[in-house]
Amino acid sequence: NIRSMNRIFEFLIEPYTAYSLINILLEAGAVILGILSVWCAKQNKIAVYPTGMISTGIYVYLLFQAGLVGDLMINAYYVIMSIYGWYFWTLKKETTLVNSISRMNTYEKRWWFIFFMGIIFFVSGIYILFDKWKDWSAPIDTFTTAIFFIAMWLMARKKIEHWFFWIIGNLISIPLYMGKGLGLTSLQYLIFTVIAIFGYIQWKKILNNKKVPA
Repeated sequence: NIRSMNRIFEFLIEPYTAYSLINILLEAGAVILGILSVWCAKQNKIAVYPTGMISTGIYVYLLFQAGLVGDLMINAYYVIMSIYGWYFWTLKKETTLVNSISRMNTYEKRWWFIFFMGIIFFVSGIYILFDKWKDWSAPIDTFTTAIFFIAMWLMARKKIEHWFFWIIGNLISIPLYMGKGLGLTSLQYLIFTVIAIFGYIQWKKILNNKKVPA
């Protein structure tokens, strides 16, 4: 009903009354660019990287202020991996692109969990070092950080499985950011989830079409 909708709206908007105008504009810009970046990933377009790099660069600043150490680290990591992904996606042999959408190989399936656990321990240590582990969001942020680390690496390598990691991490991030007062970012992750589902469907079609003999 209308009353419930008003309460949700007030819950999302209220934290912004204490924010500076520049921070509100920065978050709005980062959200728009972030959504555009995920849409480009869905379409298998290289523009995923420049748009994503600008968005994550803004979030490094915003997340530092919000105290989300894990997500701050992963956004810095996104910038680095975007540079690598940009190179990997555009690598050509003569005029033909070398790398196309594929599935994880046996080696990657064997090591992703070890990589995941390593990130969990590393980010937990960072939280403890800066005495931020007591906050309710710390364990959740640590888990999503590990999920997104794997997702970004697999996306840079054009592995279709990266969509599963994005979907899981996005679903967890919706209430996390809402609880931190970043309502626009929470809405962004809801949109990310929807795009990621369709992104997987589209990448699967591309992969299946590639396997069909001419």
